[in-house]
Amino acid sequence: MANNRDLLTMMHGGEAPDKYMKSVTPPVFLNSLHVFKNCDMYNNVDIFNDEFYYGRASNPTVAILEKKLCELEHGSRAVVFSAGMAACAAAILRVCHAGSHVICLKSIYGPVHHILSDFLVPKYNLSVTYVEGIKLSDFEDAIRPETDMIILESPATLVFSVVDLKGVAALAKKHGIKTYIDNTYSTPLFQKPLDFGIDIVMHTLTKYIGGHSDLIGGVLISKDEELMRDLMIQRDWFGGVIGPMEGWLAIRGLRTLDVRLRQHHETAMAVAQYLENHPKIKRVFYTGLPSHPQYELARKQQSGECGLLSFEVKGDPHKAVELADTLKCFSIGSSWGGYESLVMPATYYWSEEELAFHGLGRGILRIHCGLEGTENLIADLDQALEKI
Repeated sequence: MANNRDLLTMMHGGEAPDKYMKSVTPPVFLNSLHVFKNCDMYNNVDIFNDEFYYGRASNPTVAILEKKLCELEHGSRAVVFSAGMAACAAAILRVCHAGSHVICLKSIYGPVHHILSDFLVPKYNLSVTYVEGIKLSDFEDAIRPETDMIILESPATLVFSVVDLKGVAALAKKHGIKTYIDNTYSTPLFQKPLDFGIDIVMHTLTKYIGGHSDLIGGVLISKDEELMRDLMIQRDWFGGVIGPMEGWLAIRGLRTLDVRLRQHHETAMAVAQYLENHPKIKRVFYTGLPSHPQYELARKQQSGECGLLSFEVKGDPHKAVELADTLKCFSIGSSWGGYESLVMPATYYWSEEELAFHGLGRGILRIHCGLEGTENLIADLDQALEKI
């Protein structure tokens, strides 16, 4: 899965054991501030070069995590935030201004819709065009003179549509537009959007990077050093830094990311194949299946798959809810990327307007295939499908 360079980065990148008594793991720097011998030292702290003065601006444990993530994504700098949405909001606020136009995928993570349409549009006079994003022309046709940002997620974690990253990046650069992508599904091991020309990459650390469902966090990474320095300052102003304990947990998660993803991928692939061949399932959404309409594009951009997929149940949509309620290994929950298997009624409770906006039916379930064992998960799905 991971290449040799990535493996070394996850294990040892950004670390300096000689600085902390040769400890095999870096300590958790729980201090809120740093003190100095004289006023000149305090006044000349360089937060961009591993100098620290106050925990809201930066932290030694968090800085180690940022170095690892930066190297994994081939960026110039990474900036870690208290949540994925804190990172997303910071990127939008840095790139856009009052009156900006944003192009955004229809299938983007739901809270991104809310921060755009329910907050930034009415309060900052932003305008947003939502696109399918399957064709490059979807983006080209939506560009206006005031377009400042294109917001992507690929694969999108509902119906797993894939965006042509290289094509969108080239189009955006031609028009002077910044591109942003949520790369949480693929992790830095399976997809490196900056190498395709995307400007800003975001990961929700809560998912696979953390991996144990015990932290909340987000990160932005870019090759644009000036932009990243601005984001460090902006994070300080808004107070969105991640805590040192959560930073340390994310460092721990990175050490096992490769081996965990191998198992998540293997299990999800077997589950997707099982569901695709089941008579009660209408369709399966998983970019690892050759039947996926964008399978070839996914293979060009992604070097692997994770444990997340969706499927649609045939017949009455309420059967999807019955199925979710009958599962035993899959707990009902909204997140994913941890050790546990989860199921969520993805569209059943949507309004008619939401269903029409996305062009979807109510019978779609999203599942995350955890580490309980492939045979156990398939057996659980089998018993539940027998009962609906």
